[in-house]
Formats: sequence, C-alpha cells, structure tokens
Amino acid sequence: MGRMEIWINPACSKCRSAISLLDAEGAEYTVRRYLEDVPTEDEIRNVLDRLGLDPWDITRTQEAAAKELGVKEWARDASSRERWITALAEHPKLIQRPIITAQDGTAVVARTDEAVQDALSRKG
Repeated sequence: MGRMEIWINPACSKCRSAISLLDAEGAEYTVRRYLEDVPTEDEIRNVLDRLGLDPWDITRTQEAAAKELGVKEWARDASSRERWITALAEHPKLIQRPIITAQDGTAVVARTDEAVQDALSRKG
C-alpha cells in the first residue's frame, strides 16, 4: 500500500509526540500538515474507510467551528454522513489528529504511543 502518512497539526503536542516515536523507530513516513494541505472529501472518505469509523468519530466537537456549526446536534446516521464529511473538508481543524495511514491499508487515530506502535506494526 506504500508509505505511511501522518496527518498533523504542528501545534499539537500529540502530533509532535507521534512524530518523535515514528522517528525513534526509524519509520519512513510522509507528513501532511492537513490544515495547510486540506484533505478533499474523497480523501476523508478514504481515511474513514481505512479507520473503520464514521465522520463523527473523528470530529473534534469542542473546536470553535464545531460549536458555530452546531455539530453536536447533527444526526449521526448514514443519511447525515455526507454533511459531516463536507464539514470536515471545509473546516479541517475539526479533524481529530494525528491520523496515521498504515502500510497495510488501514489507519489509526494516533493519540497515544500505543496507537502509534499499532500503526507501525501494520506492515502489510
């Protein structure tokens, strides 16, 4: 499936910690600063498929944009899925981070060292 990619916000301590761990393990990966290089709706759908999650599972509902949009009140069902994906593409700050796409085609939300190790173990 190719190299690992990690979606990060450099201001995020969990992102910096994940990168430190990847570096310590000698992992080959690509960094994507997703606030500057914003994922498309298709890329978000792809990552959600790889994570095995729904868009509301990776939405940072405490962000100001989330409160402005009122996402906590949005339905969490199949018919609402596209609305959530559009919101994530239009407001990338709402995307939980860091997300690592692993070599085996899966992905993890790497907020802990254990999750980063899990991604590293998925060699494909």
